[in-house]
Amino acid sequence: MKFVVKLGGAALEKPELLQTCARSIAELVKDGHKVALVHGGGVQLTRLLHQMGKKSEFIAGLRITDAETRDAAIMVLGGRVNKSLVAALDHCGQAAVGLTGGDGHVFRARKKKTTPDLGFVGEIAETDPRWLDAIWTMGAVPVISSIALGFDGEYYNINADEMASACAVATKADALVFLTDVPGVKGADGQVMRWLSLKDVPALEQSGVIAGGMLPKLNACKHALLNGVTRVRILPAESAPVLPNLLSSRVPEGTEVIAA
Repeated sequence: MKFVVKLGGAALEKPELLQTCARSIAELVKDGHKVALVHGGGVQLTRLLHQMGKKSEFIAGLRITDAETRDAAIMVLGGRVNKSLVAALDHCGQAAVGLTGGDGHVFRARKKKTTPDLGFVGEIAETDPRWLDAIWTMGAVPVISSIALGFDGEYYNINADEMASACAVATKADALVFLTDVPGVKGADGQVMRWLSLKDVPALEQSGVIAGGMLPKLNACKHALLNGVTRVRILPAESAPVLPNLLSSRVPEGTEVIAA
């Protein structure tokens, strides 16, 4: 089966947690599954921007990205973060190939039209998964940073959740898993919802129960579910060891997002 795993948040900051996630992904491949790993790196990017004297601003969970911020994102996401994930998988004995969404035109972007304007923030316009298929054929894991090349020749910062969703749809993945630094989607009572139907999301958003970075994540879940991905789960990174059992047994951790 095909898995797309999106990794972000604390897992990218804590070496032991990163290795836990890498071991779980390596185990999936050992079991015969094809896995693509999509990652963000917002915390690392914010840190670099702070060192550069730039303030990070967000609207509905998306970073306002001027040209200097975009260039920093290429350096952080396509560079250090991407290669640290390749190294973590290699440490587990699993070959990996790091790339941005722009490499091989795997993902083509267009500027995201918003009010106010977010700058060099894009959305996925086209996908070509042939390079991912080639990497899988060699028994490796493609590690994809959330940067994509536009038709105008400019690189665009892509929300990593959106990139993961587009990757899952393009590769006809069986499962899309978001490994995060939160235990799942919390309801009005503050408790993690084990199941969340897409039809319930608008009301939760309107009431403010769901806000910030969870908004683009749930939009990404919706896109995947409505375009052929069977299973979508938001899972705390600490629970990554359950990944090999995700499709074969009942997993109580995190939130399963369902279409109905």
